[in-house]
Amino acid sequence: MQGTHILYERIDNIMEAYYYPMSTKKRHNKIITVLVSSIVDLLRKKEADAFHEECALVYYGKQKVPESVCLVDVSKIEDINDFRDNVIGELKYVQPDFVMFKDNPYLENKEDTLTAGQPDLIVEVWSKGNTKDDRAFLQYLYATSEITEHWYIEQDSNKVECYLGKNKLSDQYLTNILVTQKGIKFDLRYLAV
Repeated sequence: MQGTHILYERIDNIMEAYYYPMSTKKRHNKIITVLVSSIVDLLRKKEADAFHEECALVYYGKQKVPESVCLVDVSKIEDINDFRDNVIGELKYVQPDFVMFKDNPYLENKEDTLTAGQPDLIVEVWSKGNTKDDRAFLQYLYATSEITEHWYIEQDSNKVECYLGKNKLSDQYLTNILVTQKGIKFDLRYLAV
């Protein structure tokens, strides 16, 4: 029972982090909250972990040199302790709206503020504050991982653009249950506009 309480506390912390003042609409926060709550059973069973803007995703390379950037393949790190102690803190980072690790490995720094890895799913909810260049960079970065599914939702739209690595998948819509390539379901239908 204690484990369940801790998990709910962690889930509550995830939710609370999204209600800090942001320049986004209320719907943006609801989408992220529902994404997390859709996988609460996976979280409870410790079969997945989900993060959002409170934990940054690190990458190699420089944003101004797009061909140099890539997400970190944790499976290729030889000295995990050295990476955690000396490397992860030196890397650039982005803060996706939603990140889920289920089958793919990841590492966190000691402060649990930076995450390295190739997520199973990344979701960005675009707002007017996301410039064309920001959007292009994030989409390029996430596509550097062939095993990462990444979705993009316009804040005032039902359309969900879906990709797996560099490959464009069929679009999905908030009017239906969203399903990842691995069969994980997210029910955001009540948020459809």
